[in-house]
Parts: sequence; C-alpha cells; structure tokens
Amino acid sequence: MRVPLSWLREYVDLPAGETGRDVQARLIDAGLEVETVEQLGAGLKGPLVVGQVLTIEELEGFRKPIRFCTVDVGQANGTGEPQEIVCGARNFSVGDKVVVVLPGAVLPGDFAIASRKTYGRTSHGMICSGEELGMGDDGTHGIIVLPPEHEVGTDAIELLQLVDEVLDIAVTPDRGYCLSMRGVARETATAYGLPLRDPALLDVPAPNSYGYLVKIDDPAGCDRFTARTVTGLDPEAKSPIWLTRRLQKAGMRPISLAVDVTNYVMLELGQPLHAYDRSRLDGAIGVRRAEQGEKFTTLDGVKRTLDAEDLVITDNSGPIGLAGVMGGANTEIADSVTDPETGAVTGTTDVVIEAAHFDALTISRSARRHKLASEASKRFERGVDPQAASAAAQRTVDLLVLLAGGTAEAGVTELTAPGAPRTIAMRADHPDRVAGMDYGRETVVRRLQEVGCDVYGQDELVVTVPSWRPDLAEPNDLAEEVIRLEGYGNLPSTLPKLPSGRGLTVRQQLHRRVGRALAGAGYVEALSYPFVGEGVFDQLQLPAHDAARQVVKLVNPISDEEPALRTTLLPGLLGALRRNDSRGSHDLALFETGSVFRAGKQPGVAVRLPVDRRPTAEEIATLNAALPAQPRYAAVVLAGAREQAGWWGKGRPADWADAVQAARSLAVEAGAELVVRQGQYGPWHPGRCAELLVTLDGVETVIGHAGELHPRVVKAMGLPARTSAMELDLDRLAAAGGGAVQAPRISTFPVATQDVALIVDASVPAAAVEAALRKGAGELLESLRLFDVFTGEQVGEGKKSLAYALRFRAADRTLTAEESTAARDAAVALAAERTGAVLRGA
Repeated sequence: MRVPLSWLREYVDLPAGETGRDVQARLIDAGLEVETVEQLGAGLKGPLVVGQVLTIEELEGFRKPIRFCTVDVGQANGTGEPQEIVCGARNFSVGDKVVVVLPGAVLPGDFAIASRKTYGRTSHGMICSGEELGMGDDGTHGIIVLPPEHEVGTDAIELLQLVDEVLDIAVTPDRGYCLSMRGVARETATAYGLPLRDPALLDVPAPNSYGYLVKIDDPAGCDRFTARTVTGLDPEAKSPIWLTRRLQKAGMRPISLAVDVTNYVMLELGQPLHAYDRSRLDGAIGVRRAEQGEKFTTLDGVKRTLDAEDLVITDNSGPIGLAGVMGGANTEIADSVTDPETGAVTGTTDVVIEAAHFDALTISRSARRHKLASEASKRFERGVDPQAASAAAQRTVDLLVLLAGGTAEAGVTELTAPGAPRTIAMRADHPDRVAGMDYGRETVVRRLQEVGCDVYGQDELVVTVPSWRPDLAEPNDLAEEVIRLEGYGNLPSTLPKLPSGRGLTVRQQLHRRVGRALAGAGYVEALSYPFVGEGVFDQLQLPAHDAARQVVKLVNPISDEEPALRTTLLPGLLGALRRNDSRGSHDLALFETGSVFRAGKQPGVAVRLPVDRRPTAEEIATLNAALPAQPRYAAVVLAGAREQAGWWGKGRPADWADAVQAARSLAVEAGAELVVRQGQYGPWHPGRCAELLVTLDGVETVIGHAGELHPRVVKAMGLPARTSAMELDLDRLAAAGGGAVQAPRISTFPVATQDVALIVDASVPAAAVEAALRKGAGELLESLRLFDVFTGEQVGEGKKSLAYALRFRAADRTLTAEESTAARDAAVALAAERTGAVLRGA
C-alpha cells in the first residue's frame, strides 16, 4: 500500500515538521512493515508553469513529426513574450493549457533545462509529459493537457502536487484494513496519540424499497450488498488533477472519471466498489454461484470458464461480474465518443454503484483459480470492513455528483444477512502473562479501545471486536495488539532456562557425524525444498504400487507444480546436480540429510497447541500422532571426475562404487554392519545397483540402494551421463548400530596377512562369500578386503575368481604361522560349505 504523506495529513493532524521518515519509524514501532519512503520531486527546481499554446508550426523534412510552438507563459519568463518551444508530441492543439518548463529549471533525474538549437530552431524550454515530471503514466503517453480554468503562469509544481513523500507499506495478510488510507491513518493516529478524522463517518440515507432491485441467492458468499444509482453524468467530465495525482501516487493509473472515483474511494476506505452502466443492465442484479462451465468475459477481454464454486454478479443476461475480483465487459462504463458530423458526445450517463461484502475464502479461491489477482480481490481475501459498504457507496455518489454533475436517485438498496458483533472473553492480565511484563488493566483496556474495541468487565474482560478487524479472533490476538502498541522494543529480554546436562541427542549426534564424514570424503551439502511434483516419480521409473508414490499433499502449496511433500531426497539432489552441471560445474559430489514424509493409512487432524503455557505431554503426543511419519534419510549423487587428473596421475571418473562406499562410510559412523548385495530398484541401473541391508530384530532389512542411475532416468531428468546415487534410511541404520562408535583398540602385536583366491559360480554374490569368510575366520580376523575379481578361461565358463586379503591379529600375542593358516583354512572351509567356493589352484 502506497500512502502519500499529504493525503495522510487530511485524517491526522501530524506535527508540521514531521517527515515521512519520522512517520515510518512510528509505524514500524507499531508493527507495520514500512519498506521505503519515496521522495517525490526530489531535485525538482522551477520555473515550471502553466502555459497556453498560441501557435503550432509543422516542421517538414524530418524522420518524425516535429512542431514549433509559441506558448504564453505570462510573466514567468520575465518578459511576458511568447515562449518558443520545439516539441514532438501531437496530443495537444492551439488554445490548450499545458505544462511548460523554462530554461534554468531542473527536472527529476537531474535533467537541467536550457535553451538549445534543435531541428533548425531554438527551443527555449520544454512542454512536459507526466513521465518527464516523475508523475507516472496517465494512460496518454503524451503531453499533459490541463483543464482550461487554470491561469497562465500558475506554478505547476504546486498545481500538480509534484513534491510529496510516499510511504510504501508491505501489508501482511492479517492487517488487511491497512490496505486503505483509513486504516493507515488509524494506525498513525494511535502511534502519535492524536485524534482520527474517520472518512467513513458520513451521513448515509436509510435503505428503502425503491432502490435498484438486488437478489442474493448465496448469503454465505455475500452477506451485504449496497446499490446506489446516479443519473445525468456528464460523459465529457474528466477527473480533476487532485484526484488523478492521488491515484498516481498510490500506484494506480487514471482511466475515466467514474472508474477513478471508485478506485479513489477504495483506496480511501478500503471497500472495493464497481460501477455498472445502467443502460447495459438487463433487469435486477443477482448474486449466486456460477454454473459449472458457464462462460463469462471479464473487463480485461478474456473469456473465462467459470467453476461451480465461483461467486458471480448477474442480471437477466447472465454473469456481469466475477464477485470481488473483476467486473464484466458487457456492463463496462463506456468512454465518451464525439460524433465527427454533429459534434454530439455520447457515453455513460447513468451508473449503478455496487458496494458489497464477500466471503474472503471464496474470493481468494476464485482469484487463484482464474489467476486473476486484482486490487479488489487483494482486499477481500484479507478482510474488508462490512460496515463500510454503505459509507463507501455514499462517498462515491457524492463525488460523482460533485465532479460529473450527476443526480443521486433517492432509492437506496441495502441487503444484509443477519449477524452479530464478535466478542472475545479474556482475562485482564492475559497480555501480561504472554509478554512477561506487567501492563495493568488500564493499559490493556486503553490499547484495545484505541484499535476500536469495546471493552467491558474488570478481571474478566468481554471485548467486542470492531468490524474492520477480522483477524482478532481469540485472546492471544488481543494480547498481540496490546504488546505491539506498547512497543516490541520494550519487552524484556530473557533467555529460557534450559535443563543442564542433556546436550545433543544420540540421533542428532549421528546426523552431525554423517555430515562430517561425507564432507570429509569430498561431498558438498546441498539443501533442497521438501516439495515434489508427482510427475518426478515417473521420471525415476518407480512402479505404480511403490510406497514412495503415496505422498502427503499440501492444502496450500507454494507451487502448484510441487504440491506434495517428498518421499525421497533424490529429486531435490538430482535437480541441484543438473543446475550446477548446466552452469559449468561438471565434477560434482553432493549430499543431503533430511526428513522424508510417509503418508499414513488415515490422515490425522492436528490440534492447536497453546502459546501461553507449555503444551502437555498428551497434547504433544496428539499432535505427533496426526503428523505423517518423518524418517531421516541420507543421500549422495555423483557425476564427472571423482579424482582429478594431474601430474600425480590420470584421475578417474565417479562410478557406482563411490556411491556404495558412501553408504559404507555412514554405516561406520553408525556402528552398524552394512550388507551390500546386488539389487534392482526404480531409478538405478539393474546391473549396477547395490541393495543396502542391515539386521533389525534378527531380520535382514533393506534400508536403501546405491549405484549408477538407469540411462532412461538420466535422459528424462537431463542429468550427466553415468550419474551415480545412493540413498538410505538413517534412522534404521542407527537402530541397527551399537550406539556411539567405540574407538578401536590398538594392538602392539604384528599383523599376519593371508591372501586367498576362491572360484565360485558367477551368480554367487561376493557379499555372500565375504560373510562366510568372516564367520569362518573367527575372532582373530581383523579385516577382510576384496582386491580382485577375475573371469576367463583359466577359471572356467560361468565361474569367477574372488581374491581376498585377510588380516589376522591377536590382542595379547604374536600369532604363529600355524594359527593364521588355521584361521584362513577355517574361513575357506565355511565359504566352500555355504557358497560352493573352491580354492583357486587347489
């Protein structure tokens, strides 16, 4: 909301020397977000005066039309002689009053004006447009043509109100009343402790039975509708300068008198209005829900297909307005048109003014559904004062009568659904308990009265909420009003007392160790939004019945393209990898740890937790039960070179083994024994996919996968070739671990190394052979490593040779050759029994 300081002073008697910066500071202390204070006319210097065009000479021989004009500027040039000016604009004629800037003046942007020769003539000044004066677009993109009543030589800086300060306020959704001068003036008056001249306090005639006929079929969507009629408008009447300038300063473009008046009243009182050309109305005005698929053309010329939830304004011909959003083209106010033969002027002369109150949720959904945000919908969806409708209609009627010579018809239509003011019961010391300081009952009552509440009672207060504050719904809202008006800066600064000795939980410690381990291995952490679109599961080639497709959908998503909570970390990580690769970073290793969200069988209903006390264990448990399961996952993605080439060597590309090794590193941090087997799942290449398992409650459980992504997934997601990835469930990995990792005990005795090469069927997993060797070797085995895999004629068709290095060590003695050999033979024997392995060369 843009608030001109000169306009604000009409409602609050601010001190004479008060600047926009001073008002900004006061309003920020009161809780409003005043982002900037724009200095209009900064650096502007006259003479800038009203002139009258005396002659116009068309200059020939140039690429564009050029005119040489003489302009009467009175005594502003010191001589009284006509001023000679070259101008390229063509929207003015001889006798028109225009704005002239004379040599020696400075326009906005430090543009100095001097006499200069151009197009073969000397131009002594310039005839100005609104954009050159910093006024903004007036819709003509041409020279300012003033009404004929302004005298030649008048100071145009004051006439056009070029010097002003404008406060730009970012209005939060709960303070919709501040989308009006009335609302901001109320906050300003409260901040300064000054009286408010409420522009809505008007004498409004009582409704009667001979106003324009209105029928409301949906009182839940429209609980108030006021209609007034003004006839005999002058179709040639133009908006006065003061009106257009206020609209421009507020960020709106002047259009026509009737439209400008409705926009002006909306900015002044916060009540959106609409003016219908009465000659285009067919019968009574109605308010109803649209029929599914019904067609309707809005003022922007777009034909829209309506939804059954849309609220529409109708007449006998059908919809004439999308309620609270935009009017229809079929009842639009007509521009004045002059007949070139007769000189007769035609245009809208009779209008019906609509001032209604609509359901905020209905308007918000309609605006979003049709992607049609308007100044009206922005106000309705934040809450409009229903009591201001009749005053806004009266203010509109008064301005049209004053500025367009119209006549207000005596008929007044006002339909109102039954309702009562909202009341809130609150203890007088409730704000004290919320803020942690003592305000006292008198301060609480005074502050609530300043925002428009009626307050009764002593220790137990009954507060009647004003109609313009729909955001005040419970005691905590009232407490916030007291606290903000007393000043957030006055709240005491106290740190909560934490119970000592707890520190990080075991789960938190693991997450930190995991992050450090991956960072130490060369991965870079990437944090992504926890939102996905369901189409990404098709890109990942997940089967239709996969649990990852059972998503939790958001009621109000940030993006319609990603309306669900993620069930896997891979889409966000792969998106980050794709973006970095497209920007020239081709050697990538990224990781992320975070929650995924698993939908339950039945959606839960969350409870609202109190803010004035600590929630009970039962309340927290009820809230947690309503939430989806949120296990913590870890994932990595790799592409490009894993080791860079240089004088030290050739380097190597990242591959599936690096993804598997990342999983092994996490298992070490969790103190868990990770089993790696060949697997097949969703996005991974079926021949280069490892299944990651741990033992939970005596049962081997799959907790993730690692390997190279399928080429079709790589192509669908625009990823670099041979991209690899790993993802596993950190919580299950931690459950399989032994808690905190114990530091290894260092033995002072030497190691005994034994190498074995075993021939097995090609279908036997290396993990199965490794498990048998570990079991058979016994306690003396310190480590076991697969260092070679060989296939060929030497080992036979359908066979492979697996070579392992076994390290044996005892904690209390030096092992003999016989002991290490016996342990090796026992390991080989068990491997032969379980997997059919044969010692190579035997």
